[in-house]
Formats: sequence, C-alpha cells, structure tokens
Amino acid sequence: MRSPAAQPGLGEIAREWGRIGCVGFGGPPAHINLLRELCVERRGWLTAHEFEDAIAACNLLPGPASTQLAIFCAWRVGGRRGALLGGLGFVLPGLVLILGLSVLFLAGSPPAWVRGAGAGAGAAVAAVAVRAGVGLIPSSWARAPAHRRWIAYALLGGLAGAWVGAWLVLVLVACGLSEVLLRQQRRPQDRLSLNAWPLLAVAAGASGGLLALVWTSLKVGALSYGGGFVIVPLMQGDAVDRFHWMTDPQFLNAVALGQVTPGPVTHTVAVVGYSAAGLGGALLAAFVAFLPSFSFVLLGARHFDRLRGNAAVLAFLDGAGPAAVGAIVGSAVPLALALSEPWQAAVLAAAAFALLVARRGVVTVLLAAAAIGALAALLGAALPPG
Repeated sequence: MRSPAAQPGLGEIAREWGRIGCVGFGGPPAHINLLRELCVERRGWLTAHEFEDAIAACNLLPGPASTQLAIFCAWRVGGRRGALLGGLGFVLPGLVLILGLSVLFLAGSPPAWVRGAGAGAGAAVAAVAVRAGVGLIPSSWARAPAHRRWIAYALLGGLAGAWVGAWLVLVLVACGLSEVLLRQQRRPQDRLSLNAWPLLAVAAGASGGLLALVWTSLKVGALSYGGGFVIVPLMQGDAVDRFHWMTDPQFLNAVALGQVTPGPVTHTVAVVGYSAAGLGGALLAAFVAFLPSFSFVLLGARHFDRLRGNAAVLAFLDGAGPAAVGAIVGSAVPLALALSEPWQAAVLAAAAFALLVARRGVVTVLLAAAAIGALAALLGAALPPG
C-alpha cells in the first residue's frame, strides 16, 4: 500500500499532466509511456500492476483510450478534482496548438508555401492510416477467440471504412452485438444490459447545423472503438461528403494536424468544428468529443474492475475491435482518393515506404512530407483547390 504522503497535490497533478500534454507527440504509445514513467517509475503513485489494469480497463471503453487513461490515472492519485485537472492538463495544450494551426491553414488565403505544406502532409495521411491499422492487428488477432469471425469482422469494418464512413459506427456496433448474440446462444447466462449502450438509439444522426456537429463529435468521443484513427472515416463522411464543412484537401490537412500536434488524435475534431462554425464550433466539437471520456471516468471509475469481468462487454469488444482495425486500414482508400495532384501520389508512396518498411516515426514522416509540399509550392507545383 502506498503511503498517503506519496499522493500528489492538485498543483502537482496540473503541472505533471500539463507537461505530458505539451510533450505527448507520437500518439497513444507515447502517452502510455509518459504516464507510466510518471506514475509508476518516477513517482511511485501506482504500482506496475495497477497501471496495467488501468490500461486494460480503458481499452474496454469506447473513445480515445489514452485520454481516458490519463484521466483515470489522475483520478487514482487525486480523486475527482485530480481527474478534472489532470484531464484538462493532458488535453488543453494540444487543443490550443491545433486551433492556432487551424486558423493558419483554413482561415483566409494562406500563402502558397503553407498550402503546399498542408498538401504534402495530407498526402501522407493514407499511409499513416495503414500503419495505424496494421500495428493493431497482432494484438487483436492474438485476443480473438475465433479467427474466422475475426476475419469477417475485420473485412466488414474495412469495407465500411472505405465506402460508408459516416455510418461506420453502425457497422462497429453490429459486429459487436453479433459476437454478443453468438456467445449468448452458447452461454445464455451472459447478458448485455441495454442500459450500457443508450447512445445506440441516436444512430439516425442529425440533419445539419450545430446539431450535426454535435452528433459528429459525439460519435468521435463516445462511439468509436479500437485505435484513435478509427475516428477518421467517422469524421470524413460527415465533414466532407454529408455536410460539406470541408473539402477533401482541408480534411487531409486536419488529420495531419491531429498527428503532428501533442495529445490525442481526437483533437482533429476541433479542426472540423472550426471549418463548420469557426472558433465557437471548434470549442463545441472538442467539448462534446472529450466529454464522454471525462464522464466515463468521473462516473464509473469505481466500477472498472467489474467492467473487465463482464463477459458480454468483452464479447462486444471482440466483435467491434476487429471491425475497428479493418476500418482504420479501409479509411486509407478515401484518404488516398482525395489526393488530386500527381506529386502528392509520389509523396504518399515515399511515406508508405518510410512508415511501413523503414519504420520511421509518424511525426517525422509527416513533417518531412510537409517540407516537400512547401518546397513543391515554392517551385510552382500545382496545389489542390482550397
């Protein structure tokens, strides 16, 4: 047992989680390593076993797992006030940065080199999606109780990610419920409480305006399973095809910005909100997208151990998880098809080699692609329409 004296004050929580929010480049693996280094290795606030249990519990929840882990760890060491301060410290630095970049890339008429940098980084995004999905396959495959069903769920998710992005959430939920029903036929005592999934009733979505932005953000924050990149097809279908808040090149810029800024990739939704309704829309989208993560921890953290032992919840994840992996890989199709200039195809090919063969870091590759795009613009290359 840890001594009460080992527990941090609220000021220390705000400072340490804010530091992670500022330096957390590289996505969930980087976030997990930073939180482990802080909470287990350096401060001893959590044991290694407690930290691994926290990761497992947060991976069972829909939404951005690394954000939920940051909030949960802060809750464990500082209660509800600690969770609020720690979560905000983790989220706000990246949000402020991505809002500033949104103004630079999307407002007014940015200079040609800025547009070129966005076009270059955007060209690499499809390769990033493939890297993200492929990286999730080994662990997901190892957990699968039935590999044939895993393949079926992954194929369904891949097709949905490629062609029906706006409605991807329905496919993820259908795969999850299918696995639950299949297991219930064999073990009737395991039941999935419908009260655990009240958001499924909202599957019809919204017709437009701020309500549509709220719905899109809610899907991103509360109805996405698997890796953070699964939010990309969810957003692209709404932001580009359904509600026309953004063009394809602007959406590619948004995804690239979400990758090169610190903090969770969920920050991308703020760029979508900015395109839809300016700064107020960006803040609304971010608030709605991150609210479920805070709510899950603040209202349910005490029950996380019970959640890990719920057979129906685990079955749902065994169906929705492979579908999410497939959807992440499938999202590369519309992202690649959104490219309009031949030189972008060359950047995509180079990025794919760097990420999948040379195993370079995502942030490094995106910054290199942005530099190539800026140079191409300065040399007079054609740029995608704004």
